[in-house]
Amino acid sequence: MKLSHVFEQFPILETEQLTLKKIEVSNLDEVFGIYSNDQVFEYCGIIPKHNKDTVKNMIGHFERDFNKGLRVKWGIFRKNNPYILLGIIEAMDFNQKVDMVTIGYFLAESYWGKGIATQAVEAVKKYLFETAEVNRIQAEVMPFNERSKRVLLKSGFMKEGTLRQAHVWSGKGLIDLEIYSILAEEYGKGENRS
Repeated sequence: MKLSHVFEQFPILETEQLTLKKIEVSNLDEVFGIYSNDQVFEYCGIIPKHNKDTVKNMIGHFERDFNKGLRVKWGIFRKNNPYILLGIIEAMDFNQKVDMVTIGYFLAESYWGKGIATQAVEAVKKYLFETAEVNRIQAEVMPFNERSKRVLLKSGFMKEGTLRQAHVWSGKGLIDLEIYSILAEEYGKGENRS
């Protein structure tokens, strides 16, 4: 894994329709709209934030965590409207011993079901395999989160199994988690990679 490639400067990723880039304080209203919506975090181990100042501080923490080499938190934007934040996708828990990284993502509720999460996952997957040279990308999903599972399966991840009562997530207590993953050797099968 080439962490220096990841954390040297903030990576900007693009798809045909999306740009994944750094979240700025100017995105506060959209970030707050996401983090204050209880529905967005129904199946996620994040407690919604209903205080705008708390969310503003969090945006600073996104940059701090990147500078410490802990995680990359991309804002998901449309290419044709780069000022409106649609959602957030992140890469975290970089495990250099096995060249593994965990991803997570969530969208503003008004953008659910439009293929945005799948496009964002595809962009991050391509970046992590081709630039960061990771061997394994994984995601942890609550069993009832059918939308997230569909996104991962569409993106070539496979369900490995369920960790029963293995995690305590904020606001959720002791929960089961399903693990989905894709390996570098599986990436690009059936595709023309350049």
